[in-house]
Amino acid sequence: MSAPDLSALRSRYDLSAVAEARLRELLALLSADEFAPTTVRVPERVRDDHIADALVALELEVVRSARTLVDVGSGAGVPGLPLAIALPEARVTLIEANGRKCDFLRRAVEQLALANVTILPSRAEEVAQAAREGWDIVTARALAPLAVVAEYAAPLLRVGGVLVAWRGQREPEVEAEADGAAKVLGLSAQIVRHVEPYPGASHRHLHLMSKVSPTPSRFPRRPGVARKRPLGSG
Repeated sequence: MSAPDLSALRSRYDLSAVAEARLRELLALLSADEFAPTTVRVPERVRDDHIADALVALELEVVRSARTLVDVGSGAGVPGLPLAIALPEARVTLIEANGRKCDFLRRAVEQLALANVTILPSRAEEVAQAAREGWDIVTARALAPLAVVAEYAAPLLRVGGVLVAWRGQREPEVEAEADGAAKVLGLSAQIVRHVEPYPGASHRHLHLMSKVSPTPSRFPRRPGVARKRPLGSG
């Protein structure tokens, strides 16, 4: 079976030949590695639903110009690994608490020779205790409700940094809760950008929140509390 063509993505985002080759290797890993933590295996779907969906964040100037980026709940390394490939000058950190998933991420980083990637086998709340307000960009994809993602992200972001959260169809109640959480966490209200990572993609949105003031010292709360008692929900 021939590999899916990535030239359209290379052209769309003005990527280097080296980046295209690494994206092709990552696509092969996600498609064929039996331990890759994804249910998406058909190469064309991996290209669209993982690679293209991650790279769509390059439409944002704040992402293209970031010097430091942290991907929370990185899982199979999406969007963190494609963005690390596309932004070789940026320092990219992948936070993942699951040991099996971390093992895959380590293999991928080694095989792709990504010197700009660090893997932290931990939870976001624990990382924020040790490295507070240290990143320009926090990314999160298919992780948790927006209010919970905002609480994970805020303590990690420097003032002026931006949370970029991948979401599907818009949910007004969920967005309202997230805006309520943002007020507590030192984040701005959401800017929602509709995106089309590949032809025919529907209901794809990037939700952006900027860090406008320091996050209160009581955050992050203990691991698990954000999910049990989300901010902005009552």
